[in-house]
Amino acid sequence: MKSGRGPFRALHSDSAFVSYAASGPARRRLGLDAFIEKAAELGFKGLMLMAKRPHLSVLDYSVEDCARLREKIEARGLVCRVVAGYNNFSADLEHPDVPHREMQIQHITELARRAEALGAGVVRIFTAYEHPALGPAGLSQMVAETIRECARRAADRGVAIGVQNHHDIAAGYESLADLIETVGEPNCRACFDAWRRPARPDIVAAARRMAPLTCHTTVADYQLRPRYRYQPSLVNYERQTPQVQAAPMGEGFIDYRGFLAALAEGGYRGGVAYEMCSPLAGGGGAGNLDRCARQFLDWLDKLG
Repeated sequence: MKSGRGPFRALHSDSAFVSYAASGPARRRLGLDAFIEKAAELGFKGLMLMAKRPHLSVLDYSVEDCARLREKIEARGLVCRVVAGYNNFSADLEHPDVPHREMQIQHITELARRAEALGAGVVRIFTAYEHPALGPAGLSQMVAETIRECARRAADRGVAIGVQNHHDIAAGYESLADLIETVGEPNCRACFDAWRRPARPDIVAAARRMAPLTCHTTVADYQLRPRYRYQPSLVNYERQTPQVQAAPMGEGFIDYRGFLAALAEGGYRGGVAYEMCSPLAGGGGAGNLDRCARQFLDWLDKLG
């Protein structure tokens, strides 16, 4: 796969706990302006901006602010490729009198307006977590209907809605493909990621299936750490579900060479963003974050 030296090299500002937007001891917190400077300094060409504080919150950045921000981004030789939204369409289903879904549709519509001002072609969204108020079939139908409305509203802005395989609904690639096709809007696409566990059993086959539907992918690499619980009566240890440990790119167990090659062979020409949004081996200090970000760029170049 050719790395593309430009559109493929994006840094994701989503850093909820352990990356450039994080807070706390021994962690580096960067505001949005400082993050843009950091991305340019490291050699990235594209940005994926998280649409919440401390970065691109709709409460803090108007459409006009985003137009000015675009000028600042482009002056540093960068482009904003994706605005990353954070939603859960099943939120508070136990209280149907509160119009949470309408609020989220409006929020995503506002993100599309800001994406247009930034020159970003995609608003990344999530689906829904399972909820006892609706069974899987009902949730899937509700999610499809909601995304369809979001897509139609975003189309007025020339923006695609990118559905990430993140929440419970459509976490598996087959279900995500079904969802995109059920929505049936040309600007509803997939933000398909390899590191989500349901995508991994046959990652190359998954990438081949999803390539025609995918507008963006975000990468992160992981290692497994075994876990055990001591059983005194047996004087032995019971194996537990392994812990997943974030690792620098190329040092984990995910077959990204096969994944990205299959995407490219299927016609994918979108971006590849790197995120550090779970605890990294080596900690959340500035030096380790910078090292991992640079390693991502080197790793991506070598895949070519």
